[in-house]
Amino acid sequence: MQTAQQTMVSIPFPSVWGIHAAIVGKPIVWGLLNINSITDNRVIGTVNFRGTHIPINGSWDENTKQIRFDSPYATFSGNLAIFDDPQIRIRHFILNGRLIMKPPSLQAGEYGTWVATTDRALTGYPVISGTLPPVGVFLTSNILSQLQQNNVRF
Repeated sequence: MQTAQQTMVSIPFPSVWGIHAAIVGKPIVWGLLNINSITDNRVIGTVNFRGTHIPINGSWDENTKQIRFDSPYATFSGNLAIFDDPQIRIRHFILNGRLIMKPPSLQAGEYGTWVATTDRALTGYPVISGTLPPVGVFLTSNILSQLQQNNVRF
């Protein structure tokens, strides 16, 4: 009989994530989310949707696994989940949630959704969730992988 393992999971940093955002249900942009540091629950990094690194600042709640960050154009909020693939020894980190666009964006006031993923080697016991992540996870993971293969600078 196999016993359940308790695994502490947190956002890895520094880390680069593939990110996708949709506004009012319409896919808008793909890009990169850089989480440079998390210190005293403060998130510092950049988001890059159109070739320019835009600074983000926000907060991380370790107990609830919730993140919130602002860029000059949008406010993002979401939750962390993981999906372990024991066959290939990969842990997929998944952030997803809602966003609201703000001035000076042309879409100011519009709501949307976002999903971001990054992967790490699975070094401990896998966490078996019994559910599959949203399809956006695989898309953002593929984009991040393609950018890394093309030696795109993060």
